[in-house]
Amino acid sequence: MISKKIIKTDKAPKAIGAYSQGVIYNNFIFTSGQIPINIKTGELISDIFEDQLYQVLKNLKNLVESEKSGLDKIIKLNVYLTDLNNFNLLNKVFLDFFNNDFPARSVVEVSRLPKDSQVEIDAICYR
Repeated sequence: MISKKIIKTDKAPKAIGAYSQGVIYNNFIFTSGQIPINIKTGELISDIFEDQLYQVLKNLKNLVESEKSGLDKIIKLNVYLTDLNNFNLLNKVFLDFFNNDFPARSVVEVSRLPKDSQVEIDAICYR
């Protein structure tokens, strides 16, 4: 039987527009893009790229863990950067989160992101 469930959790930032934090379809989780929002304040945590990236990955981790999944179950990531010069730093930080069990990934440079974030990441994973 095919089932669809909207994810609503207080463990990750609330949606700031007309979208869900994520959707579960059968045993797959499709997350909306995560930006470096502090879940307590609703604001960006810093202007420093590395700080923003750590927060995005923490938000993504909390989101998938709220549905009994984890970073190790991520199949695909889409990463959006406002400056592709941060690509090497992105790879360095990913080593702290994905112990050589790397998901497939796309990285693209974009002109602007919500709240003027420097990074946004969405994921597809299973649970």
